[in-house]
Amino acid sequence: MSRFDRRHFLQLGAAGTALIPFGRNAFAASAPGNKRLVVVLLRGAVDGLNVVVPHAEAAYYEARPTIAIPQPARDGGALDLDGHFGLHPAMAALMPHWRDGTLAFVPASGSPDATRSHFDAQDYMESGTPGQKSTADGWMNRLLTALPVKRTSTTALSFGPTLPRIFAGPSDVATVPLGRAAASPIPLDRPIINAAFDQLYTGEDALSRAYREGLESHKKVMKDLQADMMAADNGAPSPDTFGQDAAHLARLIKQDPSVNLAFFALGGWDTHVNQGGSDGQLAGRLKPLAEGLAGLATGLGKDYQDTAILVMSEFGRTVHENGNRGTDHGHGNVMWVMGGSVAGGKIHGRWPGLESAALYENRDLAVTTDFRSVIASVLAGHMKLTPGQVAGILPGAPTGDIVLVRA
Repeated sequence: MSRFDRRHFLQLGAAGTALIPFGRNAFAASAPGNKRLVVVLLRGAVDGLNVVVPHAEAAYYEARPTIAIPQPARDGGALDLDGHFGLHPAMAALMPHWRDGTLAFVPASGSPDATRSHFDAQDYMESGTPGQKSTADGWMNRLLTALPVKRTSTTALSFGPTLPRIFAGPSDVATVPLGRAAASPIPLDRPIINAAFDQLYTGEDALSRAYREGLESHKKVMKDLQADMMAADNGAPSPDTFGQDAAHLARLIKQDPSVNLAFFALGGWDTHVNQGGSDGQLAGRLKPLAEGLAGLATGLGKDYQDTAILVMSEFGRTVHENGNRGTDHGHGNVMWVMGGSVAGGKIHGRWPGLESAALYENRDLAVTTDFRSVIASVLAGHMKLTPGQVAGILPGAPTGDIVLVRA
């Protein structure tokens, strides 16, 4: 190992991560100033309507009597963005980036494919070819091949124990292992209340038997539902430790100019039960996500100017809350982009509204912006790829209908 290689290896170790390279050209640094892209996939389908809240629409509050985010200036209210939309209050850490014009949102974005299957929708979002299951590689691997840089085994980093679908393909990728937390189910009922009812209905009368039978059915249904929600995460960790992992990435980028692409997958967004509003389950996940993204931007320092951060999820959730004070699998969602070159401080795309006539299949936010359009805009405007290169990475993607990067 040469002195340069040894020094570079120690620098990577000091960044607090362990790299497992899938290539042979490790640690060959490229020129600084390269454009970088960080993608964060929220597995499980985040509720975009409670992330970027259409607080000016009465239909939003009519559809969500217990989980809606109050209007700005009210207790627990949304953080106003433009008079019509507001940000979930748990995401306050991102407001400085909205104000300085480096954060943008694209509501009513998503896949043109109508599937409500987590697995199919995630596959399409990672392959970049919605509706086509035969695509062998992921769009970030195709992007890696097209980058106008000298590729090394640290050019592309995937944070997680296994290589994700989005990076599948012939180009070399390095993984940054994360300690996957043991899955621990969240109690859906207060034990003290269950114990009290168990003591009350111990007899053999019809009411007691009905209670016990109903309780067993309830437990089975909730067990099956919890299993489905965990499966939707597809092995992705919760966002609780995202801040630490994002800080590791920031240090790696500052120490290694050859890092151009990075990918994170975060789970825990399949909120069928007890989703919460300004507080609660969803808020508890959004807060560390927002703080991690803000910390990444701060940690990058001047490199933030050359970095775009794209956050997406496979589909949205129903406009109306369900009987469990949660939301079910939907269609339209919201994507957001951060970075020094982002045309931020504004809402992009066409908003269809939440009136009954505007809903997709009478239940969901409609998709008016193809998720590939958002990615294509970042690839063309930020990564400086040609139209032909973008078409090769995202075949069939509509282009030119949205501009997310400043000229």
